[in-house]
Amino acid sequence: MSAPHYSDLWQAIAHADPERPAVVTRDTTVSYARLAQHAGALARHLVERGVGKGDAAAMLLYNRPEFLAFLWACLSIGAAPVAINYRYRAGEVRELLEDCGTRVLLTTTSLGQVAADAASGLDVEIVAIDDDGTARDETIDYEDVLAAGGALPSAAPRGAELRLYTGGTTGRPRAVVWDMDTLLVARRQSTWGIIGITPPDDLEGAARIALDPATPRVVTLLLPPLLHGTAQSTTMATLALGGTVVMHASPRMDVDEALRLALAHHATRVVVAGDALALPLAEAAERSGTGLLHVRTVISSGMRFSDDVKRRLHALGDLTIIDMLASSEGGPFAFGVTESEDDLPTRLVMTPGAVLLDEDLNEIQADAGALGILAFRGVLPKGYHGDPERTERAFPTIRGHRYVMPGDWARADGEGGIELLGRLSAVVNTGGEKVFPGEVEEALLAHPDVGDAVVFGLPDARFGEVVSAMVAPRHGRTLDASQLLASVESRLAGYKRPRHVFVRESLERTPTGKVELARVKADAASELAAREPAARAS
Repeated sequence: MSAPHYSDLWQAIAHADPERPAVVTRDTTVSYARLAQHAGALARHLVERGVGKGDAAAMLLYNRPEFLAFLWACLSIGAAPVAINYRYRAGEVRELLEDCGTRVLLTTTSLGQVAADAASGLDVEIVAIDDDGTARDETIDYEDVLAAGGALPSAAPRGAELRLYTGGTTGRPRAVVWDMDTLLVARRQSTWGIIGITPPDDLEGAARIALDPATPRVVTLLLPPLLHGTAQSTTMATLALGGTVVMHASPRMDVDEALRLALAHHATRVVVAGDALALPLAEAAERSGTGLLHVRTVISSGMRFSDDVKRRLHALGDLTIIDMLASSEGGPFAFGVTESEDDLPTRLVMTPGAVLLDEDLNEIQADAGALGILAFRGVLPKGYHGDPERTERAFPTIRGHRYVMPGDWARADGEGGIELLGRLSAVVNTGGEKVFPGEVEEALLAHPDVGDAVVFGLPDARFGEVVSAMVAPRHGRTLDASQLLASVESRLAGYKRPRHVFVRESLERTPTGKVELARVKADAASELAAREPAARAS
């Protein structure tokens, strides 16, 4: 028996229950059969353009049904689908087009100029979905591709890949390569286990579960962009269960509209990206007076998701919040699950595949107080596309076991739980003392006037590095840096107190909720350099 493949499973559902709704937006409902039909036409088009197993095909799209049709088309022929951030400028898009080597780019006419500039001089065909009536002569019309027809292969080829580009905190994109043959195995818990079903061993078993009327019907409202790993994997899981994906199909998020869609289509699951989307959702639900009604699960991964916001969500309905500690490179390392306000503060519990390593990379017992580097040794990606050196560093084989190590330090509580301290690469060594940014960020965010914060080190002649912070005020609040620092000092040791605080209206997080640390540190260093002459003059 072999593990089920996403494309084959979705196709089995489409054949058995063709009119079952797969994707819903404000303007349309796309059945499984119709999504399969569109994916088949796209698969035929890709093959005619010479795209096949081992190749890549790219998307420059916000959340739309066409994203999933193209994703399915790629998986069905063994091509790696590459999702490019639709907020990127032409130069950034071009970098990814060159890196993945695609010959086809699917985009919208509203993004047509960016796509054209990015692909200029490259052997890349642009297929455009008309979303604003500004079609370009040099592009292929998406509707023409569909009109030409085509069918999905009867079975997806083995040995294909999924590439998930991640910018991390540096903004430099790199692709994590997953083996499609084992991807659903890696996601067994987050697909079937999360709804209390024993994961199937094969395609037939997976199809039976999806089509069984007794299987809990999953209707997922997607708030983050599909280029976000959690959003993409949760969406793929929803379709693997025969569920329905509800999309707010717009490049600009209107949370009130998204909530209306959730209520209208009885969404049972909402995917957020930490506080960045969970807080606006809570505020919208509070304004509406309706609460979250049918929502039973809220899922987030890899972003700060505060207990304050979780408390507000729990007050809006009978729901479970699943806060996953995971990365594009693998995991999950830990789950923080709360079923009511009584479960707060959130406790992160390590998954069976997670371990703690000491500085010599030996596995250590997770006894109370044990401090180690968080690692995972379950099903892992192949590595980074085209970068064997980075792959070897991120996925080391140690004493016969292959691990992924994003670099987070954690402290064990002795009962399977951990306190996350921060990235090894981000630890600030100030005068010989190690300071974990996450700990300082929590102290900053505890202040009622702080809406967002990031902590990092800046060079210092005396201490080597000093703790520094960039903060953004809550909406309608004003920050007083001296009061903020006094608040931090009341919570943490003096050496952990930021020596420099930089206030900005926003930290300009990416659509996936990350802060580009290189940009933040350069901005802070520039302001600090400007402060020094002024300080000497006074």
